[in-house]
Amino acid sequence: MRIVGVFSFNGGKEAVERAYPHLLDEVKQIVGKVDAAKCRTKTSKEKTMPGKMLYSPVALNFKFKKLFAARRWKSVRVKCDYPRDCYTAEYHPGNLHKGAFREMDFVKDKLGVEVQFGKYSFMVYNVCAKMTIFSNLEHIKMGIEVVPVKELAKQMSSGVSYFEQIVWDLKQRGIANIDIPVLILGIAV
Repeated sequence: MRIVGVFSFNGGKEAVERAYPHLLDEVKQIVGKVDAAKCRTKTSKEKTMPGKMLYSPVALNFKFKKLFAARRWKSVRVKCDYPRDCYTAEYHPGNLHKGAFREMDFVKDKLGVEVQFGKYSFMVYNVCAKMTIFSNLEHIKMGIEVVPVKELAKQMSSGVSYFEQIVWDLKQRGIANIDIPVLILGIAV
């Protein structure tokens, strides 16, 4: 795979290049080593493209996990102890929140990386919520979000979001005082 799109959210490109040039090189090398052709394994059952061979998000994620692990990037999982003081007095949720957690795909030396081949809301959540939370918990200082460009997303299941969407939304949203620097990388085959 190759990086074909770069967007600097809240100075993310400059911050990552300055603080983590060696880790950015690792991320670029990992992207370059993913053989997407071996991940074109999903037969579409969708009405709009029945029988078409698509890139499998599961297979792509597996390739990325293997390559990041080989370079000693670790996933970080934090337990969620949801507050109970926000319920009304007559509501008792029981133990519904047992085992809840948040997880960042890859972390090394306080640089967080998320690889996202899912729905649009997950991309925005990663950049605007999850990375801020993991920064507040002192697991990361800044982040990189790796997402497909539209050309690749069209060759996956319908509903997979893409680089062009998140760039447009982040530009329209603007930067809030709680946002951390995030480098958005758009990838293609």
